Amino acid sequence: MEIDLHDMGSMDPTSLLSSGMSEDEPLSGVIGKARFDKLAKQFDTLGVPTEILESLQPWMAAMTLEQLQLVKLGFDPNSGVEMQLQAHADADNKPITGLETITEQLGLLSGLSKADQIKFLDLTLEEMQEAKGQTSSLLKAWRAGDAPKLASMLSEEYGAAPGLYATLISDRNRRWVPEIEKLLKADKNYMVVVGTLHIVGRNGLLDLLKADGFSARQLP
Repeated sequence: MEIDLHDMGSMDPTSLLSSGMSEDEPLSGVIGKARFDKLAKQFDTLGVPTEILESLQPWMAAMTLEQLQLVKLGFDPNSGVEMQLQAHADADNKPITGLETITEQLGLLSGLSKADQIKFLDLTLEEMQEAKGQTSSLLKAWRAGDAPKLASMLSEEYGAAPGLYATLISDRNRRWVPEIEKLLKADKNYMVVVGTLHIVGRNGLLDLLKADGFSARQLP
């Protein structure tokens, strides 16, 4: 998997939280009053106190908003694909390893430039305007295995932010490919589980593996 979810349980919650906290200026000073007011309004709509916002980094504010919106739409964080597969793997005594660590993942997000963090927040705020319809369309395409549709939907929002896309998706894909190729050449069967955006589209894992001579077949 992208990360071994068991690592989450062994990580100090304080350390996890502090990675997304700002030690410098308040969030409103980083993103500007107009954007901050728009963000606060969204949090208020979701029934969450806005007092915590000032202490967050832009990327953490964006991810928190996204997660809260998904919960409001009826999605249970504990029922995600990774959580379910982890439960099955644990029940079958199958080991799980991560393509990266939670510390590396958090460092990647907190290491984004302020400009990219703000762009990330802007994209999230834009999604809130049509979150229900967009999430429904995305889920429908995912269930149908419609790779072209998924590629179009998932990459469209990053078109105006190529630097952000490269950091969060493309660069990580390139780091993962050598490890995945080792698994493909091994004498055991492995299941690789990553977010859809890492699989489809330009510079997706399938494209990178194809360039290295591997072929893929989508199962019905």
